[in-house]
Amino acid sequence: MDGWRPHRWLTVIQPYKIVNYYLCFFCTTVGTQMTCPDPGTPPGARRMFGAHAKVTYSCNNRILVGSKERMCMTNGQWTGREPTCYSETNAINYIPSNIQESHSLIETHTKTIHLFWHFAFQRHVNMVCFCLDDTQNGRKIRISKNSTLNIYIAVEVSESIDEQYVTNTKQAVRLLIRKISSFSVNPNYDILFYSSVIHKAVDILDFEDRTIDMRTMVDAIEKVQIDQSTNGTDLTLVFCHFLEQMTHIKSKVGDKTFEKHHHVFIVFTDGVNEGGDPAPTVAKIKNMVYLSDTPGQQDPSREEHLDIYVFGIGANINHEALMPLTVGRRGRHFFKMQDHNKLKEAFVQMIDESEETSLCGLHRSYVTYDKESSRRVNPWYAYVIVQVKKITFCFGSLVTSTFILTAAHCFRKQDRPEHVTVEISDGKNTVKNLFVHEKFDPGARKEQGVLVFYDYDVALIQLEEHVVIADTVRPICIPCTTETRDALRLDKNSTCKQQEELLLGDDIVHLSFLTRASVNDDTVNEVLVKDVQAKLGDNRPECIKHALEAPNVNTDNVTIPVTENFLCTGGQYPTVDHKACTGDSGGAVFKDYDYRTVQVGVVSWGTKELCQSGGLVNSDASSRDFHINLFKVVPFLKRILGNDNQDDFSPLVFLN
Repeated sequence: MDGWRPHRWLTVIQPYKIVNYYLCFFCTTVGTQMTCPDPGTPPGARRMFGAHAKVTYSCNNRILVGSKERMCMTNGQWTGREPTCYSETNAINYIPSNIQESHSLIETHTKTIHLFWHFAFQRHVNMVCFCLDDTQNGRKIRISKNSTLNIYIAVEVSESIDEQYVTNTKQAVRLLIRKISSFSVNPNYDILFYSSVIHKAVDILDFEDRTIDMRTMVDAIEKVQIDQSTNGTDLTLVFCHFLEQMTHIKSKVGDKTFEKHHHVFIVFTDGVNEGGDPAPTVAKIKNMVYLSDTPGQQDPSREEHLDIYVFGIGANINHEALMPLTVGRRGRHFFKMQDHNKLKEAFVQMIDESEETSLCGLHRSYVTYDKESSRRVNPWYAYVIVQVKKITFCFGSLVTSTFILTAAHCFRKQDRPEHVTVEISDGKNTVKNLFVHEKFDPGARKEQGVLVFYDYDVALIQLEEHVVIADTVRPICIPCTTETRDALRLDKNSTCKQQEELLLGDDIVHLSFLTRASVNDDTVNEVLVKDVQAKLGDNRPECIKHALEAPNVNTDNVTIPVTENFLCTGGQYPTVDHKACTGDSGGAVFKDYDYRTVQVGVVSWGTKELCQSGGLVNSDASSRDFHINLFKVVPFLKRILGNDNQDDFSPLVFLN
């Protein structure tokens, strides 16, 4: 089998056509017993090689993706990854049709974080990837409960890299750090910018004795001094630096502890390297992590502890030099950024929180065009249907796996649990109990001129069964709980008052709530987001005075219909707010805080009925909406949701 033979008809399936490429392979064998299976060749070629056989692949005027050289080891396994040839032009359009969320970057085992490369979004991100079909199950780095995650990031800033690429990459790295900080993991970071010299931004050795907070790292990236006039690029210097950092960590923590560490490298470069071949240094990094210097002989489980991702940036990218540097058991580890301005969007898209079931308020921060997109952006919303003689619809929010928070006025006194159904993610849930705030009394101030009084307009619905938490069904954070404290990254000794000051401490606070898409709306999303400004502090009196114009209010004293328990939105100053519609009642009034959502209110009532069935409707100059401020009803929430004298559900832990 010495020599070579071309094999035609290597087929790459594209959305609209089939492209045929040549893949040529050269093989060298030693007269030993054949023990390895076919290492993977184009259709029609079946080869078995000896125990020490070496196969070398090359592509004619194409880009080779996978291993250029593979060896048959004595354990019967081939080293490396099966190669495939792609045309750079045609690879731009290559999107595996059955891959939607197929590639993870980081996953914790018990407190899990997934970073997925979403190739289904390529047409939006305009990212060119060269990838193989054998990665459909995704690349996962499992991090056990007691392990440590080390993330090493290097961004090339040599003279050959446009300054705008550097600016956009810095923004994307900051965005990635902020996003990861919303999870329960606290990685250690080593972040640098390099040419022929290294400019340090964040030093991983500084994490040895303390945790560096997200804002400090973001500031450090912004302030790092970079001289882009430096000639040359030394990628070997970068990997040598990372290797030295790893060696120091290993010496500090000891061999046994270091074995539990997981390492992720993210490198941005054009691949034009004047500092020598970095491959030997990458091999040393692999040996340190794999605990073996013999390729193919290490414990396969060790491969889960190391991933090296390379982003090709710049006008001229040396693909052949870069792709061998990528490391990973399976999956796509090399990317070419065709439009670097979209890198921030790509980083957001590569994060999937589906396994972080213990954390409230996690959500996707972008909308796509699939059916479940709106649920991933707002995974906590629910529809509350009350049916006796007629049907009443309200919104609600999932606050635990068994409780829905909504408005009390959605129910009448005679309504029972069997009259109520809750829909979450196309599933209908039966109701076990209804808990209406004990102080809610619509007729309490009729004699004072308020025909319908909405103070304490909150209720909790207990479901018969726990809902299954996933990336499309997840609880929202509510005030004064330890979960919200952690989401806001406050100190363990922080108070409920501090949460309120952080979320509602300004005179104007941007908030949102949801509405059903109007019947004639062509959007795929089931719900739309309404944006409003809560008028607080000195702005509140001007906002609430319009309550006296409501048809059910016949008094000159605004404090009679509007107590201190209400947040006020609406009007056209300082911006034109959206108006709440009839069907929006009971929905969460929420604030997004660094990729976590906290509910601060419940949609209650308004001064004008400008819309009935939902949709995005603007307020007029005098229309106002009033929402129950959840910080004012924490005792009610705590009594139900924090009740630890029962066995039906796990109670929330509330702060003082």
